[in-house]
Amino acid sequence: MADKPQDENEKQRFIAALRRAWLGEQAGQRIYRALAEHESNENRKAVLLKLAATEAQHGARWKARLEELGAELPVDRDPLTERVWRWVLVQTGTENALKRIESIEKDADDGYAELAELAPLESDRASIHAVQRDEQSHARLAHEVGSPAGQPAGPQAMLDVILGRERWHKRGGGWIGQAIYGANDGLGSVFGIVSGVAGATAGGPAVLIAGLAGMLASALSMGSGAYLATKADREVQEAEIRRERREVQDNPEEEREELALFYQLKGVPEAEAQALATRLISQPEFALQTLVGEELGLSEQSFPNPWTAALSATLSTAFGAFIPIVPFFFAHGYPAIIASFAISTLAHFVIGAAKTIVTGLSPWRSGVEMTLIGLGEAVITYVLGLVLGGIVG
Repeated sequence: MADKPQDENEKQRFIAALRRAWLGEQAGQRIYRALAEHESNENRKAVLLKLAATEAQHGARWKARLEELGAELPVDRDPLTERVWRWVLVQTGTENALKRIESIEKDADDGYAELAELAPLESDRASIHAVQRDEQSHARLAHEVGSPAGQPAGPQAMLDVILGRERWHKRGGGWIGQAIYGANDGLGSVFGIVSGVAGATAGGPAVLIAGLAGMLASALSMGSGAYLATKADREVQEAEIRRERREVQDNPEEEREELALFYQLKGVPEAEAQALATRLISQPEFALQTLVGEELGLSEQSFPNPWTAALSATLSTAFGAFIPIVPFFFAHGYPAIIASFAISTLAHFVIGAAKTIVTGLSPWRSGVEMTLIGLGEAVITYVLGLVLGGIVG
């Protein structure tokens, strides 16, 4: 995106946003320093102080930009309410405090997204995106520091984690999860259609027509939705990795320090963490894999495939949607309605139990829950069909 012209009003809005960003960085570094002062664990204390130093660097960046624009810095008052809140955070302990700070860092990330939209220069946007990435890292670091300390791990163990990264990056069960949820959606939607039309027509031929139409519409809708959503997700992930690759190329020393921080938080002594980070940053591709994994939970090896998602969603939705209408190929009236009700109820239980492949919950509990939901949906739509059939008839 090229530089964009600004009128006076837009300039003032940008200045106001820079001032808010500067005040936010000042408040952030005070919180991290206060936590560091009361932290007994030396590894955590060192990380908290480094986070405070990074916030100070961000503040210096916004201060310099405000000076370039001829704008004064706002008064950093550190109000009583903030001091009280900071004291309360410190008293609750580092782990609890950082759970709250994690959410604050995410709010700051949103604020920087807004600031980037107001920025007039490409150089401004580059600076903002760099700081935004730091805030995202801080949110993850806050989560890591706020978690119970694990057992120390050696460099070889950490390298094993790095090299095995792609195994835990895959989320949501992949195409298997999409297939299960597609079958669930198709079964639920067409079971409702079949129940409603059966109630209105006493199981006449219209049920089969409505069911087939519903099956086709549901399958195409789910397939196209899965394709577009997965494609957008993949594009976002690729853009994130491209940005991280530029950071590794342009600011290797900062990225090396970030890697060292992550390892310290996982229990690696500082000297070993620094040595491991130095070793990794000398191999940019390995460093990139580690950084995008730690910061973003991503891996180039686990990018979702839009066509796989679309095919899985389309076929599974069609399969699930076909189940309630099978009896209407062979019978009409109440025998077909009863048969559809029976096989759809069984299918709800089976698909509900299959969901545990993704969710990890109890198969019986999941199956019964989905069965009850399906039965409730069928009763409601059947009664509505009876009522509407009586009114129209």
